[in-house]
Amino acid sequence: METRAAWLPPGQEWAGLSKDRDSGRADRASWRPRTCCSVAPCSFPLIHGPTDLAEHSSDSEEEDMGLLEVSVTDIKPPAPELGPMPDGLSPQQVVRRHILGSIVQSEGSYVESLKRVLQDYRNPLMEMEPKVLSARKCQVVFFRVKEILHCHSMFQIALSSRVAEWDSTEKIGDLFVASFSKSMVLDVYSDYVNNFTNAMSIIKKACLTKPAFLEFLKRRQVCSPDRVTLYGLMVKPIQRFPQFILLLQDMLKNTPRGHPDRLSLQLALTELETLAEKLNEQKRLADQVAEIQQLTKSVSDRSSLNKLLTSGQRQLLLCETLTETVYGDRGQLIKSKERRVFLLNDMLVCANINFKPANHRGQLEISSLVPLGPKYVVKWNTALPQVQVVEVGQDGGSYDKDNVLIQHAGTKKASAAGQAQNKVYFGPPRLFQELQDLQKDLAVVEQITFLISTLHGTYQNLNMTVAQDWCLALQRLMRVKEEEIHSANKCRLRLLLPGKPDKSGRPISFMVVFITPNPLSKISWVNRLHLAKIGLREENQPGWLCPDEDKKSRAPFWCPILACCIPAFSPRGLSLQLGALVHSPVNCPLLGFSAVSTSLPQGYLWVGGGQEGAGGQVEIFSLNRPSPRTVKSFPLAAPVLCMEYIPEPEEGESGDESHVAAEPSAAVHPTICLGLQDGSILVYGSVDTGTQCLATSRSPGLQPVLCLRHSPFHLFAGLQDGTVAAYPRTSGGVPWDLESPPVCLTVGPGPVRTLLSLEDAVWASCGPRVTVLDATSLQTQQSFEAHQDEAVSVTHMVKAGSGVWMAFSSGSSIRLFHTETLEHLQEINIATRTTFLLPGQKHLCVTSLLICQGLLWVGTDQGVIVLLPVPRLEGIPKITGKGMVSLNGHCGPVAFLAVATSILAPDILRSDQEEAEGPRAEEDKPDGQAHEPPPASRVGRELTRKKGILLQYRLRSTAHLPGPLLSVREPAPADGSALEHSEEDGSIYEMADDPDVWVRSRPCARDAHRKEICSVAIISGGQGYRNFGSASGGSGRPAPCGETDSALLIWQVPLTL
Repeated sequence: METRAAWLPPGQEWAGLSKDRDSGRADRASWRPRTCCSVAPCSFPLIHGPTDLAEHSSDSEEEDMGLLEVSVTDIKPPAPELGPMPDGLSPQQVVRRHILGSIVQSEGSYVESLKRVLQDYRNPLMEMEPKVLSARKCQVVFFRVKEILHCHSMFQIALSSRVAEWDSTEKIGDLFVASFSKSMVLDVYSDYVNNFTNAMSIIKKACLTKPAFLEFLKRRQVCSPDRVTLYGLMVKPIQRFPQFILLLQDMLKNTPRGHPDRLSLQLALTELETLAEKLNEQKRLADQVAEIQQLTKSVSDRSSLNKLLTSGQRQLLLCETLTETVYGDRGQLIKSKERRVFLLNDMLVCANINFKPANHRGQLEISSLVPLGPKYVVKWNTALPQVQVVEVGQDGGSYDKDNVLIQHAGTKKASAAGQAQNKVYFGPPRLFQELQDLQKDLAVVEQITFLISTLHGTYQNLNMTVAQDWCLALQRLMRVKEEEIHSANKCRLRLLLPGKPDKSGRPISFMVVFITPNPLSKISWVNRLHLAKIGLREENQPGWLCPDEDKKSRAPFWCPILACCIPAFSPRGLSLQLGALVHSPVNCPLLGFSAVSTSLPQGYLWVGGGQEGAGGQVEIFSLNRPSPRTVKSFPLAAPVLCMEYIPEPEEGESGDESHVAAEPSAAVHPTICLGLQDGSILVYGSVDTGTQCLATSRSPGLQPVLCLRHSPFHLFAGLQDGTVAAYPRTSGGVPWDLESPPVCLTVGPGPVRTLLSLEDAVWASCGPRVTVLDATSLQTQQSFEAHQDEAVSVTHMVKAGSGVWMAFSSGSSIRLFHTETLEHLQEINIATRTTFLLPGQKHLCVTSLLICQGLLWVGTDQGVIVLLPVPRLEGIPKITGKGMVSLNGHCGPVAFLAVATSILAPDILRSDQEEAEGPRAEEDKPDGQAHEPPPASRVGRELTRKKGILLQYRLRSTAHLPGPLLSVREPAPADGSALEHSEEDGSIYEMADDPDVWVRSRPCARDAHRKEICSVAIISGGQGYRNFGSASGGSGRPAPCGETDSALLIWQVPLTL
């Protein structure tokens, strides 16, 4: 039985750390409930998870009586009620009152649901004679429900008093912090979550074997006022915290800065998110154990698969019901059947799904009360390294077609039946053949173009312009055909698996084709299969250590995986020092469906560095291939100290919108800004526009540029002499005005080591102090001391939620400050996380910081990288877990940590309905507005139904070209009825020797209603590569660079779906 984890709000799929059981036991042992009535103090049995509960359920009922029960039903708190609304409230105050009313109503409904579970189900089952469910099983089914009810009854009491004084205090955040930050709450909810699958299994089995129990559940549901089933009531604790989080988010949005409740609300949001995070991870682990146990039951005890599944070394990465399909020789669909596919960390298992209820009617009755879990029969399993994902276009590429057998030998029988029903569906092989034909035709037309260039005469419709038009038209049809292939691949997962050798001993493989429920599922499978294979490499076995009380080293499934280690600069003999790195995202239109699911974030890495006396250098890597490779390198006059990627300005950010609209050619494109040691500031265009230097400037006094940051209106440069230079934004092709003298702001006597751009302010560090500047007026708002030692400087600042983490020039501690009150909230010593990895190393310094997807990356001067979990929402990014330490690092200090992100093309996620509406929507547009290529379906019909294709590329009529018109027909009348084609920019189809590198891409429309998939990679830079897990510093795979050479480590993060 599978239950989806619902601890977090929609769109937030997180995972967290396991519960700290030692602290939990200590708190639990001393906890005693306080109630408003006379009740006996309660003690909770130390039972955790389904395994412990199974052992607990086998104990005698006398042992169970050691649990002192709390009469929570006797607790009757006063009903929270808001008084009449006072006059003169602001609109925000009115909204806050309404949100408070929603909190009160939601909590009252939740408490009533918990009481119904006990009063309508548990108590009658315990008192029923003869019993339809034993007392021991009742204890398991309703485990921790009374304790959860007690927690929320206490919260409801406190909520009543807070509501009564709302108009005078308007504070509620501290109440949530006090009520849900206790370890007792995590304990009882953790036990409930871990036991939920076991409880539903007992209920399901009782429904199948005991008609009286099934009749009891049906009768209770009919008598209830809302007809909610027992399952519907018991799943509410799993849904409770997402409701709290959403309500507090609304409350925070309507709480202005400076309000006494604002910081408390942010802390409350952090506590609830952290609690939900931990429960979500525990629910995922419990479901994983239940799925593997269900799969193990279907395997013979003596089989090798059973031993592998019961060894405890397997992690379930993905599990889903897919439809296996069989195709004939001509690509026609023959038959299909649902399978349950399990992706473990080192193997892939496919199982048949079998429901075997007593009768079909009984199945329907039971499934309406509690979800039924299937039984599995394993069909096949194979080692993960032997599984290949094969897309259309790869047939005959990565394997030998002569050794591939299509799944199911009885294809011919089914084929005859399918043809009898006149249901023949042509598959992608035909599309790929048509694409190959277009490629051959393009080669021929290119030869014709060369011959045309040798003509001596001049002809109106036979010249190089027309010949190039043919080539562009064929390239356009090839793109349309590629889009058809991508569309066919959206939900088709083709796997090449190893089979048994034939009689001659020749290895035979066979193809299995699955249809996924949606394109997101297909992307998830391809991505997880790819990362699972990388995870089996030696450097990732293990790649991270989790220092917890059980000395476990297995990292969670969501942790980043080391994908590759590459030299940072091509002339390795120079041993240049790394300075900075930025990622320039570019969506490459030629990447296939699986490529975007497995590749690193599309775009280019700009790596800058240099050496004293030897100048600087920039290396550009392309990420549009399976492994990064250098595409361009150029020297500079001085070492690169910092970089900043400037994206295209969003609407409303430009200074003069009318000027931009009047001159579209002067539109601002993405740029890269470089700060050099000699005081130069260089602005470069992106790779797909030729990487030309657009502008250059010198800092005031030729001071070295230590850091660069941009806001919607300025480019800020932190200089060596304690000055911040602000360059205003312009509306021309260069985004910043580097010719005029900048506005210089003095923030201190020492160097400005780091800048941080916030929504309406810029933070600049100078020594131990941080100055807050207004991002628009450039006036100093305030400054504060981040460290008490005057000799220490703030070197790094990163923001998450409502907090900023800072690192310093000396010491191993990092500190958290509030963005609004500038209050110091937390301090973490990184050295305590690395003592087991670097024994005897007392002095450690933080050299780099990065926050990405709820993880704080910390680089140290010893080459060690530490990963700490932080909340993702608008709360305070406090660190509550122990985190992980990477076993892959550098031989020297971690020079920088950078993130590469790209949004996958939204067209991949288009539904069938959107694609069907595409041709009609396109036909309604005038010719001049239809800039997108025609939909694949319409062009496909043209290819199959018409004998010929008009090779036109929307070029304007050739009537203006010199020479006579070569035609056997009469010239078209000049009355305007001749077909005129609007121009279309052909540069997006520009071809070169390496189209993955130099192709120009059209920006993808990011529709708000369509989901987006974010591909993320983390890059660290430092000297050499070191594996801390081996005594030799990394055995097995040879290091790609020396210990003193600059190297890049690239971690790939599972796609956020």
